[in-house]
Amino acid sequence: MDDIFARADEFETKKTTFKTRSERIIASREAKEIILSLNEIYKVDQKQDIMDQMKRITVLKRKIEKRLNL
Repeated sequence: MDDIFARADEFETKKTTFKTRSERIIASREAKEIILSLNEIYKVDQKQDIMDQMKRITVLKRKIEKRLNL
């Protein structure tokens, strides 16, 4: 469980200049995986900080996908 939170924090703080299309696709998939993992935890705990973290990662994911034109 702590691993998921660590991955989420790392994803939020890492440099988000994905130059190639493949880097954007990988980042989008990673974001989706993190969001789904956090959602499973949120279903059990119902803590607001988990929801806030999911929202922040979703914003990043949408920005990446906007650049992909998906």
